[in-house]
Amino acid sequence: MKLRAILAILVCGMCSFATASNFTTTEPLKLEVPEMKAELVSVPATDVLTLDMKAPEASPKMDFDFFKSKTNPGVKPYKFMDDMTFVGVPLFIAGMLIKGDKAMFRVNNKDGKKNTQLLTDFKTGIDDYTQYFGPALTVGLKLGGYEGRSDWPRLLASAAMSYGLMAALVNGIKYTAKEMRPDGSQANSWPSGHTATSFVGATLLHKEYGLTRSPWFSVAGYGVATATGVMRVLNNRHWVSDVMSGAGIGILSTELGYAFSDLLFKGKGLLRNDLQMDFENPSFFGISMGVGLGGKDIDFSLADLQDREKYGIMEIGDVESEDSRIQFRAATVVDAEGAYFFNKYIGVGGRLRVRAMSAKSFGQFNYISTDDPTDYWSTMVAPVYEEARQTFPLASLSEGGLPVTNLTGTVKSDHLAEFTVSGGLYFNIPLSKQFALGTKLLIGRSFTQELDIDGHAEGNVKDIPYDLWVSNGKIYEDETGRWFILQDPKSTGETYNVDWDYVTLGAKSSTSWGTGISLTYKYKSNFSWRLFVDYDYTKKTFTLTGDTFNFMKHAVTPTTYDLLNTSIVSPFYMLLDPIVYKKEKKMNYVTIGLSFMVNL
Repeated sequence: MKLRAILAILVCGMCSFATASNFTTTEPLKLEVPEMKAELVSVPATDVLTLDMKAPEASPKMDFDFFKSKTNPGVKPYKFMDDMTFVGVPLFIAGMLIKGDKAMFRVNNKDGKKNTQLLTDFKTGIDDYTQYFGPALTVGLKLGGYEGRSDWPRLLASAAMSYGLMAALVNGIKYTAKEMRPDGSQANSWPSGHTATSFVGATLLHKEYGLTRSPWFSVAGYGVATATGVMRVLNNRHWVSDVMSGAGIGILSTELGYAFSDLLFKGKGLLRNDLQMDFENPSFFGISMGVGLGGKDIDFSLADLQDREKYGIMEIGDVESEDSRIQFRAATVVDAEGAYFFNKYIGVGGRLRVRAMSAKSFGQFNYISTDDPTDYWSTMVAPVYEEARQTFPLASLSEGGLPVTNLTGTVKSDHLAEFTVSGGLYFNIPLSKQFALGTKLLIGRSFTQELDIDGHAEGNVKDIPYDLWVSNGKIYEDETGRWFILQDPKSTGETYNVDWDYVTLGAKSSTSWGTGISLTYKYKSNFSWRLFVDYDYTKKTFTLTGDTFNFMKHAVTPTTYDLLNTSIVSPFYMLLDPIVYKKEKKMNYVTIGLSFMVNL
């Protein structure tokens, strides 16, 4: 064992000596550092996405610092009048120009009030709350720590000046012009305070969050403000002119309020600047409000009367009658519209248009609004034909004989509303970076919501005995030319209370064609205002149904009704049954309005 260990040690030692001896002649390793020279070189352009290395925003925190001023670094100050668009001016002027279109179909002089007595049955109180949608959302976002354009002191100052200017303008004009409201309640109709208030709030939201955060805040604000104005008209509280002028005052007041804040605060209290987006493509989404002109009267003639043979009318000329003319005021028009452009010049899109025309005259059906049922009876029944004065003596319908004690009408809808869905080609002609001309060619479908007035009558059921001359089963005339004579009405002891469709006017759906011309002003990188004039054409078949004496089925006994509703008493034969007219009419509409658009 010892010998083996000694031999192993000797072998290892010899191997180590031999390996080390191989490096006895090797030179040391030298490290050479190349010479470095600074020089400019060109770098080829590459399509590289530039990343914004800004630190991510912290989560919003509740903000209750109402009196603490704060200014974020790097925010560019606004100049005085920097954001003025003056779009409120044409809106106000448009309302003023159509202010005279308020002729009323029935005048009530009670208590000095001159207003229509046929009031729409549409009532909603939503508009009392939607007028505050803009400021409520703005304050809510601000309290939640979601920064907008201004800090609290600057925001409150801008809002206070905006509402102050609006209140001064609205009230100053209201109590100077003294325009009577449609419902006759007060002489302070023009301009609409609710609409002005709602558009101030919408513009506040637009300034604070629509311009700095997302354009859809602006769409929401102006959409609700527009709906508020429309509801004021439907509620019979304002005319279209009041709403248009109110919207103009609201926008103008807010722009002036912010302009004065920019002058007073300068660069203090600013948290965010406007979003900067480069939209060369003119694709858009917009909402608009306008005034509809044209196609305001619908005349019905004897040629349009249905079942003419029933009345003994066979051959007649196409003669229009003022008694059967339905007249309308200027229409309220509201649009939602959008288009996608393939390039700067041409695109495709669509439009949803709601046009509401309120009636100012119902022709021969106006008389139901009279206060005195005796007067109504005498003006609508007896004088229709001279013969009626002989066959139905007014003396017999005097006190104690009249079967009607209360006769009124309620307008369920005094608007002929049209809903039109259209699509087609849109064209754009750039004039500069900010201005462009546009036009379109649209085709769509138009649907009509009918005008509807309900009648209400109540009273005592009467039986009217009569004497009829009959010989050999045939009716003959007496020496005065009369076939029969009516006796004084007798009460049956029963009462009646009835509601019915007094008059309705509607139309079938039809194809609609549209075009127009517009001028677009791009006042921000992602917002535009558009002034437009549209022309729409459609051919509609209108049906007018007047059921004036429906209540007579309940007011008299069946025997009396059968007598009055036969050809024996010719005047009443034409009146007791519903009168139906049908007319095909070409409707030509012109709409002038203003659009608020988001560039997409």
